[in-house]
Amino acid sequence: MVYSTAARLSGNDAQAEDIAQEVFLRAHRHFDRLRDDARAAGWLKTVATHLTLTHLTRYRRRWVFFSQLPREAADDEAPELRFEAPGSVVDSVTDRQRQAHVEAALRELPKHQRVPLVLFHFEAMAYEEIARRLVVSLAKVKTDMHRARQALAGILARRGISAESLDS
Repeated sequence: MVYSTAARLSGNDAQAEDIAQEVFLRAHRHFDRLRDDARAAGWLKTVATHLTLTHLTRYRRRWVFFSQLPREAADDEAPELRFEAPGSVVDSVTDRQRQAHVEAALRELPKHQRVPLVLFHFEAMAYEEIARRLVVSLAKVKTDMHRARQALAGILARRGISAESLDS
């Protein structure tokens, strides 16, 4: 759980390993308090999220506004990521396969799109909390999320995987 949280947010296995190691070092320092605490798993996940965001903030390049990026015609043609109602999963795609496809596609997203998407969908943070944590405007979070979803759908479509088959 700790490693996967760090890996999803950072998009880098080596960084995720370093962050996971730091999380467990901190857990070891607080072992007496965490040993019998039922909330220890939540504490570990929270620390992993905080450390990864700190790492990304410390080492990231400056945010680039979309208005500064060259516009590609493909942006407007990217398929929209749609979610079906639960129970409509394609039978041939297992949970493990779905997870592998999404994880691989997430790694292809640029950091400024991947991080808010992961925080929203995997860490259940609200847009406002994401904006506060990343020290960016709410509008930037919304724009990055929208573009991340489009890009994710495009990546999955290029691999011949429909976004609908991934919903569960």
